[in-house]
Amino acid sequence: MAGAMPDIRVPKPAMWDYSAVASRIECDVLVVGSGAGGLSAAVAAAHFGLSVIVAEKAQVFGGTTALSGGWLWVPNAPHAVVAGKAEDLDRPRCYLRQILGNRYNEQMIDSYLDAAPRMIAFFERDTSVKFNPGSSNPDFHGHVSGAATGWRSVVAAPYDGRELGALIKQLRPPIAETTLLGMGIASGADMRLFLTASRSVRAFLHAARRTARHLWDLALHRRGMQLVNGNALVARLLRSAADKGVTLWAQAPVRQLLRSGGRIDGAVVETVDGPKEVRARCGVVLATGGFPHDHRRLHNMLVHVRAGTQHHSAACDSNTGDGLRLAESVGGQISTVQVDAAAYAPVSLVPRKDGTWGRFPHLVERGKPGIIAVTAAGKRFVDEGGPYHDYVREMIAAIPKGEPVVSWLICDHRFLRRYGLGAVKPAPVPFQRWLSNGYLKSATTIEDLALRCGIDPSGLHATVTSFNAQAESGEDLEFHRGTTPYQRVQGDPDHGPNPCLAPITRAPFYAVEVFPGSLGTFAGISTDRQSRVLDERGQPIAGLFAAGNDMNSIMGGHYPSGGITLGPAMTYGFIAAETMARDKAAAVQYYGRKEDVG
Repeated sequence: MAGAMPDIRVPKPAMWDYSAVASRIECDVLVVGSGAGGLSAAVAAAHFGLSVIVAEKAQVFGGTTALSGGWLWVPNAPHAVVAGKAEDLDRPRCYLRQILGNRYNEQMIDSYLDAAPRMIAFFERDTSVKFNPGSSNPDFHGHVSGAATGWRSVVAAPYDGRELGALIKQLRPPIAETTLLGMGIASGADMRLFLTASRSVRAFLHAARRTARHLWDLALHRRGMQLVNGNALVARLLRSAADKGVTLWAQAPVRQLLRSGGRIDGAVVETVDGPKEVRARCGVVLATGGFPHDHRRLHNMLVHVRAGTQHHSAACDSNTGDGLRLAESVGGQISTVQVDAAAYAPVSLVPRKDGTWGRFPHLVERGKPGIIAVTAAGKRFVDEGGPYHDYVREMIAAIPKGEPVVSWLICDHRFLRRYGLGAVKPAPVPFQRWLSNGYLKSATTIEDLALRCGIDPSGLHATVTSFNAQAESGEDLEFHRGTTPYQRVQGDPDHGPNPCLAPITRAPFYAVEVFPGSLGTFAGISTDRQSRVLDERGQPIAGLFAAGNDMNSIMGGHYPSGGITLGPAMTYGFIAAETMARDKAAAVQYYGRKEDVG
């Protein structure tokens, strides 16, 4: 195995006395957080010759990135250029201008479109991070001028967890409810083969091989080793960090930033040996994952939370706004101009055996034929197979003031066994336990199902009757489902005439309750195009950087396409590393000429 293993420190919980810091440690760069933004900054900075410490608050590395799909939106990534699919960047600019409207920041968008392909090239050339092209992954809003039908995204290539060595024990696992016995399923061909395993010999053999290998891994390693999606991305970044000598501290929250000589030059970090003063000569990078579980800030920034509906984020629990608070403590500003402060996704609450609740993000099955979403009035309110952010946005808008913001996904038996519903897996996986614990509601008639869910029976009956008639003809007159490339990709290519529409007719009928949730947050620390944190005058705070969901999203609270979170996260982490390396002149050796850096 190439490269030395990193220094992994896992302290025991304790009450720290910050008045007496145990010791002082020096490095060039301190990175706070270990998601894609933080690890990209760490790996790049180490490659440029800087000494790096990553301080992660949780016991495991990877943050919400490890739970994600692992996609990055990068127009003109090297894969597209090599495949002859390069495009004039005025097209993605045109697309973003129409989606973002008056939130379009030309400087930030241009810096991203310029640096993102360079970032991808760096990681593929000089690290263990590898990507596969999203050749058929369309932008979310296909009716908008400049939208692409593919080649604007890349996804982390699958990875063998055994290559991580001891670090595999420190990798955050994926959301249990989105896996098959802990085995991640990759989006695209892998998922399609699993969904069609009962209809194709090739698909059955693929699923059987993957499952058998997973069971073997569970017996030997007590976890899956066929890493895909965001889990593979974090694993590859951790492998790269280890190879480049990055020091990794788990369960090491940063409690205070340190300033001297007019610049941020370190922090107080809790470690196994007590609080340490870490002095970072080149800078500190805040990348703690935003504030999806900071209840005070959620209340201030999300209208449905202020109105009394709880927000259920699928992001990891440790993302509680630490980076934002640290930035504010030294004069950093938090932007409040986004259209939406969170990256919305519909979420169902999954009861677990230990009495806790899992949060299942409904990203896939909503686009398959034979499902609808309704409010308590029994009425549809959205194109069910459209972007997950739009689903929640429309759900919030559809609920009368004073009522809880909830909706239900409704399907029949054919749909449930073919595609699954939330945490309920398709055939041949049994689903009785989901009926027993109340997660899945069932009835032999639509009216009885409505009564069990608290939905208006006559309203749901009328909606299903109308929907079925339209589904038979293959045309959704109300929400035009199946009319954009993204919607069709989300559907079932084996079903016609519309891959997104099928009637709901085969009893019993099923429902899962869905709440407003998110994959993370958009609102964050204001930065410039070099990832430097800005003060109230719009001036950089020397030595302080932000990346990932701690950094204010360049998309202005909109969700134009899959990968618009991880793409900027890795890009601006990379830019932060370039900036610090340039300031120390360490990047000259790598690039050859100083004017070529950054």
